[in-house]
Amino acid sequence: MEIAIKNLTKIYNNQKVLSIGELSIGSGELVGLIGNNGAGKTTFLRLLTDLIKADSGLVLSRNKNISKTENWKFYTSAYIDTGFLIDFYTAEEYFSFIASNYKISDNDVKELLRHLADFMNGEILGKKKYIRDFSLGNQQKIGIIGAILSKPEILFLDEPFNFLDPSSQYFISNYLNELNKQFNTTLIISSHNLECIYTISSRIILLDKGLILKDVSPVNSVLRDDLSNYFKVDNILTQEK
Repeated sequence: MEIAIKNLTKIYNNQKVLSIGELSIGSGELVGLIGNNGAGKTTFLRLLTDLIKADSGLVLSRNKNISKTENWKFYTSAYIDTGFLIDFYTAEEYFSFIASNYKISDNDVKELLRHLADFMNGEILGKKKYIRDFSLGNQQKIGIIGAILSKPEILFLDEPFNFLDPSSQYFISNYLNELNKQFNTTLIISSHNLECIYTISSRIILLDKGLILKDVSPVNSVLRDDLSNYFKVDNILTQEK
């Protein structure tokens, strides 16, 4: 088992924002994590990456408690927000920094960037400007590329489709799907973009107010309809008075 959750809770301001009794993620699963704002998705991903401490419970990565060891970091990568970026670096400097930490060769970096050329759309490399000066969309791309660069066996992404134009959303959703299929990469992707999540996920977890409301695999048309109904809000302007 790649990831196991046991009695995991997080409390902010005396309010329990996440409470997961037991959850297991197997090797090679592509899990779509969905839910409305405040559902606990980002909190969950931050707990999975040991960025915040749980109030109770634990996260196991390959049977090891992530708060007690660093080993999981060598096969795990994530991009959750712009806090992961080094904003006074250029994109090239940022990629080189990540490559040096993971001992990735220059040729391997160049090969990956070549595969992602359409995703970058000529707007990232060779611009001689700091990451902080890029648009939000291009910062998002830099963060995603940085997370992929180490060829992780486990990858966490929070709202990777945010700020991206439709072509870039389509490209990266397909790329992540292929990453999962070709290399058996385990992915957990949080997103409000239901269509992208429905298309690529082998399993979907729906969070509601910090609780798992649904955990379903495989993803099929019946599940899509069920989840779509959950997110529907009647238009009060068309309701009869």
